[in-house]
This record gives sequence, structure tokens and C-alpha cells, in this order.
Amino acid sequence: MIDPKLRVLQMVAHHGTVTAAAAALHYTPSAVSHQLRQLAAELGVELLTQSGRGIRLTAAAATVLRHADVLYAQAERAQAELAATADETGGSITLCGFSTAATHLLPPAAATLRDRYRQLTVRVIEAEPARCFDLLLAGDADLALLIATADTPPASDTRFDQQPLLDDPLDLVVPSEHRLTTRPTVTLADAADEPWILGRPGSTYHHLVLTACTAAGFTPNIAHYADEWDTGTALVAHHFGIILVPRLARLHDDWPVARIPLHGEPAPARRILAATRLGSREHPVIATALTSITTTATALLPPPRRPGERAE
Repeated sequence: MIDPKLRVLQMVAHHGTVTAAAAALHYTPSAVSHQLRQLAAELGVELLTQSGRGIRLTAAAATVLRHADVLYAQAERAQAELAATADETGGSITLCGFSTAATHLLPPAAATLRDRYRQLTVRVIEAEPARCFDLLLAGDADLALLIATADTPPASDTRFDQQPLLDDPLDLVVPSEHRLTTRPTVTLADAADEPWILGRPGSTYHHLVLTACTAAGFTPNIAHYADEWDTGTALVAHHFGIILVPRLARLHDDWPVARIPLHGEPAPARRILAATRLGSREHPVIATALTSITTTATALLPPPRRPGERAE
């Protein structure tokens, strides 16, 4: 519906280099450069200029991108409206998300779509949050579940629709005989002097823990790095340190560790967002997936009971 060369310009602006944009689009760098030259010639403006060894988008390119965002959002709304009037839904949809979401939230949603829309092809991709935005923008994914970080595009970004899905509390995992297991309440600051196990620098998990610890008033003493919950839990079980684990993450029961819910203000949590391309959220398939994901998330993390409220 829209000149695909505009998507190429979007990806170059998003990634900052022709090479990175080409990789995201599954093109060669020369093909990307060729399409940009064609677009510039058709519009009669310069879109890129040299900046040292790299490139810089011109003011004209910024204008084109602003209008391209509007065009793509309107095209998504049109497709959603057409899909709502169709007798049968076919085609394909791709859901993507970080590891925990890909384990606990996306499979039930994919199963719901498969069972409801028999002609629909459903695909799931596990991907880090930054990669999820790349997949959305390139058209390789339609719905993404990701963790909000400092690198997440702002809510005002006109390319995406980002909505909070749930806050996933972070629990402290310590050896089963640890001093903190006897306390009636534990705050993150109570663990400030402990050796910590974090994800590798640059990972979402690393950033998440550092942010939580900073908010609690301390910088963690990093003793070990582990990106997988099982690896981190094994290190805790052997008294190498402690870790923070999201409530949605499931740990093996055979490790001698204790999982401690944290108190304090603010209690550490990771905010999970559901993101789509702007204008596509009302598409009936995407709306069905979002409803399924919300239902599953609510069941996995029921809201806390109010004081005096009895459990059913």
C-alpha cells in the first residue's frame, strides 16, 4: 500500500547505519543504498549526508519520516478495519517476546489464535526487547512483549503503540539457610552488602538489577555473571551470591534456595509492555492475542488481596 522505500528510510533512521538497516531488512547494504538513492531522486531532495565516516539524515529526511509514520499508521488502521469485516481470517501473524514471555505468555496466545482462526499461520519468536522493536518496524513481527528499560522508545514514538501489560515483581533468591530468611519482611536494601549475581553487562537483566539496586540506594557488589535463571540459582545454592528473579520466572524445586518477596517503596518490579505498530492494535487477530495474554498474565500474577479480604 505504501512505497517500500519509505520503510528502508525508516530502518536506516532507526539503526543509524546502512549496514545495520540492511541486516534488519534481510537486504544487502548496496540494495539499501540503491533504494535510498531512488527515493531521493523521486522526491527531489537529499536524504543522507556524510558525517565523518558515517551518515546523517538531512532535514528533508526528517520531514519525509514524519509523514511516513502517519502513512504507515493509517495503513495499519485500514488493514484492521478491513480484517474486521472479513468473513474468514487468514494470512499470518508473528508474536515475539523476551524469554519469560515467550515461555509463559505467548504459547497460550498462539494456541488461542490457532484454534480460533483455522486459516491463520501463527509464529512465535523469542527475542530481546531491543530486537522486538526491530522486528515490529521491519514487519517481521506484529505483536511484541518486552520489558521497559531506559532504551525503550518513548511512549510518544509515532511508530509504535506501547501499552503496560503488567508489573512483574522481583523476588530475592538466597541460600535456604540465609540470614534474611528469618525476617518477617525484607527490603532490597537489606541485601546491599551481599555478593550479587547479574546478567552480563548490556543485557536487559543486568540493567534491570542495577536500576533496582540504585533505586534502593546502593550499588551491588557483582561477584558472578549468569544470564539464565537456572545458572544463577545453582550459584546461589552453592553460596556464591544472591540474585533477583522475576515472579513469572519458574525455578527448579530441587535447589536448596529460598525465594523471598521484597517489600519497601518502591518494591522492585519489571514493567512488561505489549507493543504493536501504531494503528494495528484494533486488528481482530491482534486484539484476540492481547486478550489471551492479559488473561494468562492475570492468572499467573493475581492482584494482591486487600486487607481483610478473604481468598476464594
